[in-house]
Amino acid sequence: QLAESGGGLVQAGGSVRLSCTASGRTFSTYNMGWFRQAPGKEREFVAAISWSGGNTYCADAVKGRFTISRDNAENTVSLQMNSLKPEDTAVYYCAADLYSSSRTEAVRNTTVSYGYWGQGTQVTVSS
Repeated sequence: QLAESGGGLVQAGGSVRLSCTASGRTFSTYNMGWFRQAPGKEREFVAAISWSGGNTYCADAVKGRFTISRDNAENTVSLQMNSLKPEDTAVYYCAADLYSSSRTEAVRNTTVSYGYWGQGTQVTVSS
């Protein structure tokens, strides 16, 4: 199970740090991803990190502003969000890559590759 936390209301230009905590003993074997869904829009990829933390990838819309990280000892994956814009307003979800493999650090950015979704946390950016 995955549980997100850290969302809230923030002014444009501000920062928020989201956390996702996993239960179970296999967290370190999964690539992890963050996604978001705004009202009336489809869920979209935000960022992903490989099982070891050695590879990260961010969507163009957030590149240079958001940073994904993980702590396998604490079973957590985080998303540091800086220079927030009103268009970043959405419910943010973390999920595990169902096709993770210890043989590669490659990460995926497609929603269908991910599972074990958390309940989401709302981030609202006011202008």
